[in-house]
Amino acid sequence: MKTFVISELPPSEDIETKQILRQTAQSHRYLAELKGISQTIPNQSILINTLPLLEAKDSSAIENIITTHDELYKEDLFGDFITNANAKEVRDYAQALKAGFEEVKRTGCLTNNQIIEIQGCIEHNNAGFRKLPGTELKNNQTGETVYTPPQDHAEILRLMSNLEKYINDDSLSPVDPLIKMAVIHYQFESVHPFYDGNGRTGRIINVLYLVLKGLLDIPVLYLSRYIIRTKSEYYRLLQDVRDNGQWYEWLLYMLQGIEMTAIETIDIIIKIRQLMQNYKLRIRENYKFYS
Repeated sequence: MKTFVISELPPSEDIETKQILRQTAQSHRYLAELKGISQTIPNQSILINTLPLLEAKDSSAIENIITTHDELYKEDLFGDFITNANAKEVRDYAQALKAGFEEVKRTGCLTNNQIIEIQGCIEHNNAGFRKLPGTELKNNQTGETVYTPPQDHAEILRLMSNLEKYINDDSLSPVDPLIKMAVIHYQFESVHPFYDGNGRTGRIINVLYLVLKGLLDIPVLYLSRYIIRTKSEYYRLLQDVRDNGQWYEWLLYMLQGIEMTAIETIDIIIKIRQLMQNYKLRIRENYKFYS
């Protein structure tokens, strides 16, 4: 396996090809529709409290942390009395996501300190960025090392400082924010700055960046279910950028994931709205005290 050296952002090549921009426009269309339909729910806290739990379940499943919806809602409601370890991990992810959302809305930026806090909430530690060598990404089935991220702490700090600038300073790279989100995700997962929790933290960064750029008002677009369905493709395309500089297929994969996930989430929100309307009607018909 050849040694891979991570370059600072932005990428040196032109990544806004005609095909990528065409898919970007399509993805923006459905993302805008999702943003709009989210605003039709009178109490948006319903979405903020429901969809992050579903995302937490799917994102954790990528890391083989498996739980059921029943266990998850029990943990959310009766956390002091539930001992299911997986459900607790999923709850921690949901809490980290909501805390990150509040910070992004409060500060108008997404910093390394905030990213460290998100990972700390997921993993219940304050280890911060990796300081010791030895981290390798292995194939779960064969045990083969498929990727070795940067080992030197100073190198990790340098790359994460550059990533922080890329996230918050649009003058560094004036490309479309959906394309930037895909680049950010690739870079974060390649740096792999934490001992654990990189995948889940990286997936939280995705949606927080969309909120940061005003493409969503609340965190309701989650790519984890799409990644679960295409898990081998996800890891193959990440590695293909590292090995061959193949940005096109990776960007297309992520942009298509945004489109597909937005369409699915629109359907979920429509069903939530219909349920709310049905219950409102039933209560109005059966209970005289309703107003």
